[in-house]
Amino acid sequence: MENKVDNSNTISTRSGHPKGLYFLFFTEMWERFSYYGMRAIFILFMTKVLLMKDADASEIYGSYTGLVYLTPLLGGYLCDKFLGNRRSIVIGGLLMAIGQFFMFFSASAGADGGVMLMWMGLTAIIIGNGFFKPNISTMVGQLYPANDRRIDSAFTIFYMGINLGAFFSPLVCGSMDFKWGFLCAGIGMLIGLVAFIWGQKKYLVSEEGKHIGLPVKKLDLKSIALIVGSIFIIFFMLNFKQMFKSNVDIISYFIYGAMILMPVLIFSDKSLSKIEIQRISVIFILAFFVIFFWGAFEQAGASLTLFADRQTERTIFGWEMPASYFQSVNPLAVIALAPLMTLVWGFLYARKLEPSSPKKMAIGLGLVAMGYVVIAIAVKGLGMGDKVSMWWLVGLYVIHTIGELCLSPIGLSMVSKLAPLRLSSLMMGTWFLANAAANKFAGTLSALIPGGEDGKGGATEFLGFQITNLYEFFILFIIMSGVAAAILFFLCSWLEKRMHNDHIEVQG
Repeated sequence: MENKVDNSNTISTRSGHPKGLYFLFFTEMWERFSYYGMRAIFILFMTKVLLMKDADASEIYGSYTGLVYLTPLLGGYLCDKFLGNRRSIVIGGLLMAIGQFFMFFSASAGADGGVMLMWMGLTAIIIGNGFFKPNISTMVGQLYPANDRRIDSAFTIFYMGINLGAFFSPLVCGSMDFKWGFLCAGIGMLIGLVAFIWGQKKYLVSEEGKHIGLPVKKLDLKSIALIVGSIFIIFFMLNFKQMFKSNVDIISYFIYGAMILMPVLIFSDKSLSKIEIQRISVIFILAFFVIFFWGAFEQAGASLTLFADRQTERTIFGWEMPASYFQSVNPLAVIALAPLMTLVWGFLYARKLEPSSPKKMAIGLGLVAMGYVVIAIAVKGLGMGDKVSMWWLVGLYVIHTIGELCLSPIGLSMVSKLAPLRLSSLMMGTWFLANAAANKFAGTLSALIPGGEDGKGGATEFLGFQITNLYEFFILFIIMSGVAAAILFFLCSWLEKRMHNDHIEVQG
C-alpha cells in the first residue's frame, strides 16, 4: 500500500506500517533494555550481595514484578482522564531511570545499607512502569484505523522491539558487577526517554493525519495527591515485612484483591452496551487463564535463574557463562521466530484456518507445559550437587518462546480491538493486572524450589503436594499449565461468539 506524503497531515508507511510504529518500537526497546537488564540480575543480586534466602528473594521478586504490572491501572486512569499517552510516557521513563540509579547505589552499599536503597529504587521503577507500559502499548493501536487487520502484525513487530531490548540487556548488564549492571539499565532508560521527547511530534500521527496521545486536560490536585499517595503506599508495602517483623504478605492481598475488584468496577458502568459487556467479559476470562501461563513462564527470572546458576553446566571452552545470559535465549528466539509466526498466521488466514485468539492462547498454555516436560526429563534423578547440560534449559526457553508468541502479542492486539475506545488505556491496564497476579504467583511458586545455595534448604509444599526435588518442582508446572490449557480449549467456541468479531477473525 502506498500513501502520499503530506507533512501537515499524514506520515508515510514502511512495509505497510506507519513510521510511528517503528518510533514506538525504538522507545520500547530501550525501556525493555532497562527493565530486563535489571531483572536478569535482580534475584542473583539479592542472594549474593544482600545475602537473602532463596524463598525471601523469590517473594520479593514476585512482589516487585507483580506491582510493576499492577500500577498500569493507575497510569491508564490518569492517562485517560488527564495526561494523555505522551506525558504519561515521559513521566514513567524519568521515574524508571531514577529507580535504576537507586539500584546502583544499593549495590554499591551492599548488605549493610543496600536494602533501604533497593526499596526506593523498586518503588520508583514500579510507579514509572505504571505510567509507561499501558500507554505506549495503547498508542500502537491508535496509529491504525478501527478494525484494521494490520494491528495483529503491528503488535508482533512491536513485540520484537520489546525482545530486542530484552535480548542484549542481560548480555550487557549480566557481564559486569551488579552495580554497573544497574547503572547501564538506568542509562538505557535515559536513551529511550530522550529519543521519545525528541521525536514525538513528528512521528505520533495516525494515518488519518491526527496527532495521537495528546493531553486531555490539566492534572488536578486530587490526582497529584493520588500519585504521591501511591508512591508512599507501594514503598510501605515493600517494607511491611521488615518494618513489622511480620509474615503477612499484604502485597498478595493487594494484587489479588485488585484482580477481583476491577471487573466489578468496570461492569458497573451503565453506559456499556450488551456487546461491549460481552467483549469485555472475554478479556477478563482470558486474563484469568494467562495467570497460569505467566506464573510458569516467569520462572525465567526467578527459580530458573537460580537453577541456571547452581545446577546447569555453563562452561564453554574454559569460560563460565554468567547465569543471567540464559535470559537472552527467549528474546533471541522471539526475534528469530516472530516473523515466521506472522507468516504462519497469514498462511492460515488466507485459507480461513487461522485459530481465534482464545485458541492461540490455549496453544500457548499447552506449549509452556511441554517446556517443563523437557526440563523435568533432564532433572529426574539429579542430585543437589549435580549439573545438567545447558541445552536442556535452552530447549525449555525455545519451546516457551513459541508459546509466548501464540499468547502475548495476540493478547495485546485482542485488548486493543475489543475494548471500547473510551476505556482503552484502562482495559490495557486491566490486562496487565493479570500479569501482576501472574508475576506475584510466579514468585510464590519460585519460593517452593527445594534446596538452596548450600543445597540444604529442605523440602517444600504446595496445596498438600510435597516437593522434595527438582523433578517434583517442575512437575507442578506441567500439571498447572496443562490443565489450564485443556479447560481453555473447551471454552473457546463460547468465547469466540462473545467477541463479536466475525469480520476480523475466522471462527472455527
